[in-house]
Amino acid sequence: MFGSRMMPLLLLACLSLPGAARAAYAPAVYGWIEKGLLMPSGVAVKMKLDTGALTSSMDARDLHHFKRDGKPWVRFTLQLTDANTAQQVRQTLERPVEHMVTVRGAGGMEQRPTVTMAICLGDKVYEEWFTLRDRSKMIYPVLLGRRLLADLGAVDSRRTFTVQPGCR
Repeated sequence: MFGSRMMPLLLLACLSLPGAARAAYAPAVYGWIEKGLLMPSGVAVKMKLDTGALTSSMDARDLHHFKRDGKPWVRFTLQLTDANTAQQVRQTLERPVEHMVTVRGAGGMEQRPTVTMAICLGDKVYEEWFTLRDRSKMIYPVLLGRRLLADLGAVDSRRTFTVQPGCR
C-alpha cells in the first residue's frame, strides 16, 4: 500500500485535517494478535500478524492430496478452538491447490500446499493464500504474512485485539 517512507508524510497530512476527516483517512493500525473469522463458517480464531513471514499459514490436519478434473486438490481438517465460545470446532474442507511452496526453517525444507481461504478481519473479508501445515504445537492456529499485511496497514507490536471481526 504505502512505503515506509510515505507513512510519516501520510500521518502528517492526516493530522492536519479536521477530526472527522482525519479519522476517515488515517490508516488502520493492527495489533500483533487479532481475532478474525474463518469464512464462510464464521469460526473465530486468534491470528498472529507476522511481519517476518511472507506467506500466511493455517493449521490443517490430515492432509490428503488428490486430483479433481486433472487438477491438484487437497482435503484437510481444521481443528480449532472458537475464540468466542471456547468450543472445539472440527471441519473438513477441500480446496484446489494454488501452488506448492518450499518453506525453509530451522527443521530444514518442506513442501506445503497453498490454498485460497477467506478470512474476516475488522469489517472486511480478505481472500488470501494460506500454506497448510500442522500448527497444533503453535499458540496461534492462523498466521498472517506480509502479502496480506501489505493490504491491511501498520502493525503495532505493543498492541493486541485492536479490531473485532464484523463480517457476516
